[in-house]
Amino acid sequence: MSGPGEGKIRLAGAKVYIHVKGKSGATVTHIDVEHPSLNSIIKKGESTYAAGKAGGFFIGLKKQMLKRADRLVKRKQSGW
Repeated sequence: MSGPGEGKIRLAGAKVYIHVKGKSGATVTHIDVEHPSLNSIIKKGESTYAAGKAGGFFIGLKKQMLKRADRLVKRKQSGW
């Protein structure tokens, strides 16, 4: 399912770029997804995986990343 749905939290202001090899320091072409909250889930230097789905792709999270994501969601829900 693409788009809004139950259990999906929108990250307003998230920026997505195709970062082209040879430009702005990129050694390979890749996709950048930028939002301050994401740094509290996936730390600099950590790696994960992505897979395609209808309408886009998803980023899978490893165990420690899942724990950090759960903490972030709880903080966000208590502040809403």
